[in-house]
Amino acid sequence: MALFSSLTPVFIAIICVLIGVIMKKSNGEKEKRDTKSKHLSRPWVDEDLKDGTDHPLEEEEGDEEWQGLEENVAHVPFAGERYSEAEMIKRSQMFYELLNKRRSVRFLSDEPVPREVIDNVIRTAGTSPSGAHTEPWTFVVVQDPYLKHKIREIVEEEEEINYKKRMGDRWVNDLKRFRTNWIKEYLDTAPYLILIFKQVHGRLPNGKKKTHYYNEISVSIACGILLAALQNAGLYTVTSTPLNCGPQLRVLLQRPANEKLLLLLPVGYPRKDATVPVLTRKPLEDIMVVM
Repeated sequence: MALFSSLTPVFIAIICVLIGVIMKKSNGEKEKRDTKSKHLSRPWVDEDLKDGTDHPLEEEEGDEEWQGLEENVAHVPFAGERYSEAEMIKRSQMFYELLNKRRSVRFLSDEPVPREVIDNVIRTAGTSPSGAHTEPWTFVVVQDPYLKHKIREIVEEEEEINYKKRMGDRWVNDLKRFRTNWIKEYLDTAPYLILIFKQVHGRLPNGKKKTHYYNEISVSIACGILLAALQNAGLYTVTSTPLNCGPQLRVLLQRPANEKLLLLLPVGYPRKDATVPVLTRKPLEDIMVVM
């Protein structure tokens, strides 16, 4: 008993050392995980921005029920415009010069823009091709000052987290030369905000889901046409992907769950003191390969 009593402090000391070693190792592994997690942080964990367009809805796999589209669509003769070679070259050059002037403008005026122009550019975007002609897009036009400010609050709150935690040092450093941050004043000042939602699926009259094939690609093409239409009308914007804001903005704008936010465009005229960075675009030989 006396021997045991004399050895007890030794056992306690050994146990304490072992506990200390285990805790130190555990903390070290946790720090490594945290560091790894920090370096691998990606803002595109945003569920709304995940592209699942190549995968039909599970409940419709093997379901041969017609999706509500007309089985026999009438076909008519097509008569397209045909220009001379000289006119084609002229028109293509003029259109390039118009689009080459397009810039992302973050300093927008609150000067009113005719609503008819907004209607027309969205009509133009709606001419975009889509998988099986499902037209899986919704363009939400916001002009109400209260809603615009609520959108700004939601976006700025999430963007601050994106810049400080999600995006990672490399991306934040790459953006420094453009002088961007999470402050989005243009969301208040632009006369219109256009929020483009992709419809990941539709609904049949019987309530079943209707597949929207390649919905993200289809809506992305429509967004490109919209940008060209805005440039053609003399309006300016900055392409904004409000990362991790989709669900909140969807609720705010009362959009259904099958719609996912893809792009947010503030639209208006540039402020008189607006600036843009000096940038160059890649030459043709760097972006085109002729086989």
